[in-house]
Amino acid sequence: MTSIAPHTKAKGLKPGSRRPAKELCSECGLCDTYYIHYVKEACAFLNQQISELEEIAHGRSRNLDDENDWYFGVYQQMTAARKKQPIEGAQWTGIVSAIACEMLTQGLVEGVVCVQNTPEDRFQPMPIIAKTTEEILAARVNKPTLSPNLSILEQVEQSGMKRLLVIGVGCQIQALRAVEKKLGLEKLYILGTPCVDNVTREGLQTFLQTTSKSPETVIHYEFMQDFRVHFKHEDGSIEKVPFFGLKTNKLKDVFAPSCMSCFDYVNSLADLVVGYMGAEFGWQWIMVRNETGREMLALVEEQIDTKPVISQGDRKQAVQQSIPAYDKGVTLPMWAAKLMGVVIEKIGPKGLEYARFSIDSHFTRNYLYLKRNHPEKLADHVPEYAKRIVNQYQLPTH
Repeated sequence: MTSIAPHTKAKGLKPGSRRPAKELCSECGLCDTYYIHYVKEACAFLNQQISELEEIAHGRSRNLDDENDWYFGVYQQMTAARKKQPIEGAQWTGIVSAIACEMLTQGLVEGVVCVQNTPEDRFQPMPIIAKTTEEILAARVNKPTLSPNLSILEQVEQSGMKRLLVIGVGCQIQALRAVEKKLGLEKLYILGTPCVDNVTREGLQTFLQTTSKSPETVIHYEFMQDFRVHFKHEDGSIEKVPFFGLKTNKLKDVFAPSCMSCFDYVNSLADLVVGYMGAEFGWQWIMVRNETGREMLALVEEQIDTKPVISQGDRKQAVQQSIPAYDKGVTLPMWAAKLMGVVIEKIGPKGLEYARFSIDSHFTRNYLYLKRNHPEKLADHVPEYAKRIVNQYQLPTH
């Protein structure tokens, strides 16, 4: 007789009820399922355990004597890439969608956990287990709102599925790695995207209304390497707003407290990470973290052009200056913001140095947020690599 797994006797929380991580909950979806049984151990905001899980997922944790490991985690290979024939309507060139489709059509997996949007709202995330390429392609384009991807875990176990691909962001993947052995799978593949500064649906509305000239027609947006936010509109046009012209005083409170307390921008525990931050404009940035990731990337080798990543410029002065500016909610007049953007684009950090600029800016901000709002969590919640990154800068003392 097989013993019944203890989690199957637990019950997921009802929508809207208080979560174990309280205001730091990132709505990853774990607590919507009976896997809530493991929440104290699994939740990224109750038990930060990146280095232990790296050891299990990749065979080693970060080497703290290697500054590249502080920033980018454990990786075997890093490259810039783009699809020779971009997928129409994809946020970038469509490498994430292409890998997911290949894994499904080649029979490596029986389903793909990805996020579509609800029929009523283009920005309201709706996690699904895709079983066709059409369902995968319907999930293309990032959803910039908190998304309960792991809410489908009960369905995975109950379906009897044995081989699964999960696409997700750092907090979701940390919880998933912590319960991976309980899922009854023969093989789990994890394709991660870097992630920073998600919002609730209401927060997203505030951001669009304070930043875009036409908030109702925005299809997607991204904070890009040219130091501007790029808004893509329904008619295909791109609106660009300089970072330095954002109304910081109005936007300080729209980002989720979980994102303001996160130190896993680069999705340390995924097998393969596909983003854009460490690549030049127009290219995607790929990190192969382990052999499983290498196997996944090999599926699309024929479909992509690749080139080495570059690293140019020096981020440190820009980061140091941005710390008090963000802290005080300083907004430049638009003409000055545009001018500053042009200058920084010419002489500022590019490639991996831009990625480090972005990580430094967010880690210093998040460290201050935790210190002020959850000082009791500072020692255990901030990983050692993040402390080393933050220690390069002078932070306000209070």
